[in-house]
This record gives sequence, structure tokens and C-alpha cells, in this order.
Amino acid sequence: MRSHQTHSSSAVSFIFFLFLLFSPFSFSTSKLEPVKHNPKRKQSVSAILVFGDSTVDPGNNNYINTIFKSDFPPYGLDFKNKIPTGRFCNGRLATDFIASYLGVKENVPPYLDPNLGVNELITGVSFASAGSGYDPLTPTITSVIDIPTQLEYFKEYKRKLESKMGKERMEKHIEEALFVVSAGTNDFVISYFIVPIRRKTFTIEAYQQFVISNLKQFIQGLWKEGARKIVVVGLPPIGCLPIVITLFSGEALTNRRCIDRFSAVATNYNYLLQKELGLMQMSLAGSKILYLDVYNSLYEIIHDHHKFGFEEGSSGCCGSGYLETSFLCNPKSYVCPNTSAYVFFDSIHPSEKTYFNVFKSQRRIYDSIIEL
Repeated sequence: MRSHQTHSSSAVSFIFFLFLLFSPFSFSTSKLEPVKHNPKRKQSVSAILVFGDSTVDPGNNNYINTIFKSDFPPYGLDFKNKIPTGRFCNGRLATDFIASYLGVKENVPPYLDPNLGVNELITGVSFASAGSGYDPLTPTITSVIDIPTQLEYFKEYKRKLESKMGKERMEKHIEEALFVVSAGTNDFVISYFIVPIRRKTFTIEAYQQFVISNLKQFIQGLWKEGARKIVVVGLPPIGCLPIVITLFSGEALTNRRCIDRFSAVATNYNYLLQKELGLMQMSLAGSKILYLDVYNSLYEIIHDHHKFGFEEGSSGCCGSGYLETSFLCNPKSYVCPNTSAYVFFDSIHPSEKTYFNVFKSQRRIYDSIIEL
């Protein structure tokens, strides 16, 4: 199995700074209503298996040689026992809420956790790595686990299950599992807009097609390994990230509106992605491939945040809320007194409450999976 790449200390320090400014998404919640699966429905999901970036990484980066970590306070402030698990969030991620709603498990653990028991493995894990992306350049820049290696970890996972339950039961188990794929923000924000390498060879339209081509190759790889129920998450409104507003708005201190030119890239990408996923479902026998729209859900929360019970939608809860994320959001940082009042926890990643609201807005997708 391939290992993730390492770099010189100077390069890592520089790229780390960029990543801190433009890391991927993860949504979050504090004191929320419980997520309950309808017990009257037939259980049709055997496990939840997750791939991608910090939107869905519950702590895999804790176990690799990278500086992109969040396993320290105030991260985890609203998680059970206030444990900073490695989620870029004050609490749970959307995939945790999905797993709970489907009746599979309460929280999705990282695959690389050496202390996982058999039952935790069987009911599902996340292979995701904060800082990753579909463009092979992206995880090279950030020194994290690339998407092809996440697929290799899944193959290893299957072998572990086969040794416990036999080949036939394992294959049936995988067929009935829900696969969640969430990445792409780092590709556009870091690899295209910040580091100029891709801009020298791709127009933005060509790069969108390039990223989608890599995503399609990954989904085909999952399908070959037995995946049949696949949810692919679109891009969020990247122009609304507090850090993007801070760095790219000419009047960031007085006018913290979303920057449309960034969000338009996400909108166009999501349109192309939906078309391609529809075509893939027709070509991959027995598959159910669903698009999950986080863009419109999050955009509505940001622009009408008072309606959802938030007080602040353009800055984070940690520190000034304009720049802080990862180690800049640390035990010495100021933390707002009420995390539920903020759409974002740090300058990039939404709060647990936001995650929960996005999850609720997409419940029809999960219901359609249950009914398969």
C-alpha cells in the first residue's frame, strides 16, 4: 500500500499555512434534538463507509505524519465528554448524524484508530483524511491520505471482514452498506486558486471536468469492490467561508458578504457533477448513486441565519473568527460563550449545529436509501 508523501519542513510550513487558510469543510451541533431512526422501517443499511476530506474525517489524521490535525481543544468542546477526536468541529459531523438516523451507530470512527473492535469495524468507519481531494496534487501539497489510498484501505477493510464473517456474508454486507463520498473543496481552493500550478494548465471549466473525472474513477473503483448505495456530496458555497471572505474581500472588516465568484465555481461544478452521477448510475449495474446538495442548505443557513437560531454567519466562534483554524484555534484561543449561535466554529468549518441543520435538510435522501 502506498504511503502518503512527506515534504521539506519549509515547504510543509508554507503549505500548512495555506491549508489553514483554505482547508475543507466540516459541519457541526451542541445541545440538539436527538436523531432517531424510525424503528418501524426495515433495516436496510448494514454499515456506513466514508471517504473524503475534513468534512467527514473523524480523526484519521491523528494517526499519520501530518500537521493537519484537530485533536486538541477547543475542538470537541461539545462532543461527548468534551473529547477532541480529530474532527474539525466542536462536536459531531454530518456523517455521525446520518449513521445514527439509519440506526447503524452513534458516531463513525476513524479507520486508522488501532483500538477499534470488531463490532465497530463491521458497522462502519471513515477512511477520510482532512486536506485530501480528488486531484492527486491536493494530498501531495497537504501531506495527507489521498483518495486512491483510501480505496486501498477499504480493500484492506474488506479482507478483515472476510476473515470474521466469510466471503459470502462479507460481500452481502458491503452490498447493503451506505457509502458516503465528500471532497473537492481543497481541490479548488488550494490546488487551483491558491497554488498556481493547476491554473497554468487548466481553465476553470477544464479543471472542473478534471476533478469530476477523478471522482468518477474513484466511484467506479468502489463499485468494482461491491459498493451499491453511494451518496456523493457536492461542494459548499466556498465564497462564504469566513477565511475566504477575510482574504479576498477588499473590505473584509466592514463588509463580510459572500464572494460570488468563488461560490459560482462550486455552483457550476455541482451542476456538472449531478449530470455525471446520473449517467454513472445508468452505466454501473445495480448501483444507486445519489447527489447530496449541501450548497443550497448551507447557503440558506448563512443568508438567513436568524431563521435557524444563529446570531453570526460570517465569522467563526474560535478566536477572532476571521483566520483561526487548526493549531491557530487552540487551547489558548478565545471561544465564544455559545457555540450554537455561530454557523461556523472556526474560520472554515461549520459548527455542530450547522451540521445538524444540513443533515435535517437532506433527510429525504437517507429515507430513500432506507427504502431501497
